[in-house]
Amino acid sequence: MAYDTFLSDRISHFFQNENIFFIEKKMFGGLSFMINDKICVGVIKNEVMARIDPGIYEESLTKTGCNTMNFTGRPMKGFVFLSNEAIDLDENLYYWLQLALDYNPKAKSNKKKL
Repeated sequence: MAYDTFLSDRISHFFQNENIFFIEKKMFGGLSFMINDKICVGVIKNEVMARIDPGIYEESLTKTGCNTMNFTGRPMKGFVFLSNEAIDLDENLYYWLQLALDYNPKAKSNKKKL
């Protein structure tokens, strides 16, 4: 299993309950949740990857279970990994999902224009 399906179901459930249109896309060896054609959050192994406002990035890293996302050998500002300690309760997971949703309209799209 490349990603935690129970965790991805929790995320899907949140978005569905909030009536947020999303697309699930397999990438990065996990499952990404695309909103407005942009990565909002994802599940990689047993962690959540969240795309949050770079303005709150440093402060967020001080919270329990929040860690830098490092795919390329250097941290990617605005992207964090959330371990089980950060998302064990639904209210904790929903806090992080809401931060990602709040930033999504401002996030730059990587979609190539034809």
